[in-house]
Amino acid sequence: MSHTELRASDRGEIIDPNGLNLFRLTMMVITASICGGIFSLAGDMAAGGASTGAVLISWAICFVGVFSLMMCFYGLSQIRPDLTGGIYAYAAAGFGDYVGFNSAWGYWISACLSNVSFAILLFSALGYFFHPFEGGNNLLSCICASVFLWVLVLLVARGVKEATGINVVVTIAKLIPLALFVVSIILLGKFNPDIFFANFWGEPGGPDLSTQIISTMIALVWVFTGIEGAVVISGRAKYAKDVGRATAIGFIAVFVLYFIISLESMGIMSRAEMAALPTPSMAGILECAIGPIGASIVNLGVVLSLLGAMLGYVIIAAETPFEAARQGVFPKSFAKTNKNGAPIVTVLISAAIVQLFLIVSVFSESTYQFFYACAVSTILIPYVCSAAYYMKIAWKREAVPADQVAKARLFGTVGFVYTVFLVWAAGAVGVIITTILFAPGIIVYAVGQRERGERFLPYLHDKVVAAVIIVLMVVSIALIATGTIQVL
Repeated sequence: MSHTELRASDRGEIIDPNGLNLFRLTMMVITASICGGIFSLAGDMAAGGASTGAVLISWAICFVGVFSLMMCFYGLSQIRPDLTGGIYAYAAAGFGDYVGFNSAWGYWISACLSNVSFAILLFSALGYFFHPFEGGNNLLSCICASVFLWVLVLLVARGVKEATGINVVVTIAKLIPLALFVVSIILLGKFNPDIFFANFWGEPGGPDLSTQIISTMIALVWVFTGIEGAVVISGRAKYAKDVGRATAIGFIAVFVLYFIISLESMGIMSRAEMAALPTPSMAGILECAIGPIGASIVNLGVVLSLLGAMLGYVIIAAETPFEAARQGVFPKSFAKTNKNGAPIVTVLISAAIVQLFLIVSVFSESTYQFFYACAVSTILIPYVCSAAYYMKIAWKREAVPADQVAKARLFGTVGFVYTVFLVWAAGAVGVIITTILFAPGIIVYAVGQRERGERFLPYLHDKVVAAVIIVLMVVSIALIATGTIQVL
């Protein structure tokens, strides 16, 4: 694509005349980001030992890092609007089909695992009103979550555009309880500066500051997972320029909301008290502030939020392998659509994966936190690849307008460093989860290569990547089997 064509796309090239407009794309970003994480964020960070000071520093790092990552997605959507495959296409364009495949595979599995964690949290919140669901990962919760999952599949099968229309309504509805949390604490004067400043740098004998900060990183990444929602479904946008705009607007909106909620929470209860709260911790915080009605409001908000989140992630989970199949990397069957234009094969396979993990959650008693840690570990690979591609083209001045080179280099480099730091922060368990979940992808990639009559892993660097995944998977399984590392 020539420079002239790229700038024409930037000015507003129509991708799909009947596609999603800026408002619906923005709502997709917001609903994909505001899921269940914000409702348990304060408790999760407190459980990691993070004091008030550590939380504020973590938020500052998160803002710089996630903002840079968001600008990578924004920049790529403007510079390369032809890459409508988003997460897959960026990695493939920068580092070849096999790396692109792994990026798409990681994002796909992460979306499926996200829906598992959403289902557990959804029924945990319902357990506040209906005690048989308490915990969210018992047999009754699994059965009801499964029924709801397949209802969403039927809804998405009727067409992605129709499903995103419903998503707009749900997104607006779930913002109301969050707004009530913010406003009620301010208007009722429940924020206590003494609690906020007590043990500002942590309790005596507790973890040091760096440990506290690192412990918050995965939780903070989790609440921003989905910020690339518009990029993932960019092939269904009406205008190319709206993809980047929706990403930027969505990020700013959710960051401001998240930060205010996090700040207010630290002035209601001490770190130790928040750490002891059940999921979702925001319910206990608002209950402490305004009474039992507060817990009811938050749990209702969690239910509304996750109803929309699960719908959004059924769409996102289906779109990634669908786009990758259209680009010729996943097996051809993954690109099939039904009469409504919905990617029916990937919708069904994605739902089946979610169903499998829901069953696993019952027998292993895995929690919401465990599955979101898995989701974050697998999504970091696509994030690293996307940021690395933006950094690569910025430093090589490939398709980047001259007046944007310095900015692209800055955001690309910071985004890449931040995502690599997150991989390190995920630790040994993160590596174990990632390699075990990525290894089956080698078989799927081989099937796709065979269908197209292409050699399997023709390049040396692809062979090295596959070998590393297999070796680490074997080592990981051995460590788990011997009890050296506990995962579940």
